[in-house]
Amino acid sequence: MAPVPMRLGVRPPRGAPAAASPASGLHRIDPPPDARWHRHALALVPPDLGSAPVAIAVLLHGSGGEPEQAISYLEPFASAASVVVLAPPSHGYTWDAILGRPGPDVESIGHVLHWAFERFAIDRKRLVVGGFSDGASYALGLADANGDVFASTVALSPGFVPSAPSVGKVRIFVSHGTADTVLPIDRCSRRIVADLRRTGHDLRYEEFEGGHVIPPWIARQACEWMLGA
Repeated sequence: MAPVPMRLGVRPPRGAPAAASPASGLHRIDPPPDARWHRHALALVPPDLGSAPVAIAVLLHGSGGEPEQAISYLEPFASAASVVVLAPPSHGYTWDAILGRPGPDVESIGHVLHWAFERFAIDRKRLVVGGFSDGASYALGLADANGDVFASTVALSPGFVPSAPSVGKVRIFVSHGTADTVLPIDRCSRRIVADLRRTGHDLRYEEFEGGHVIPPWIARQACEWMLGA
């Protein structure tokens, strides 16, 4: 499978945000008029953020999924920890790098990051990309290609790591169910984790008894881990 471009064109600003922070709640982020994609993204802003730099988690849905599903992956733990969650859409039924052909998905993710960067002071040490299933695979590739943007990644039941030139090195959390019949653990996370350990990544790996799901205790641990708890 040929590598798909996964390099983001946006970086966290170092100055104050250009726009006022949005109110708490769920916000719809529409594509720009000239976008190569048509689906909207979502942002979940927790209450009582205050003025301190915020943690941002970009969460990517699985194959055939929607941003609404990705918003829920780490809830209620993300909101309780004052994490702003961004959920962009894939252009097709899954992410372009999973299919092995270029698409606008990196642009879509860059668009939602730009939306957040304009509105929040960002804690760069808690800027995270994660996902479930195909979204977890894409998150691993995106983090590998943008280690100067993201500090860590959360991969919940990934299938593989898309090939991309590495830039920097992020912290990684991986979880997988031992009874997963969609993406079997032996050919997926156990191989991924072995490769990541060989390359010296700071990695936490959790196996659990169960299938292709995100148990609440895994969501809690992933959220605590990505925030450095």
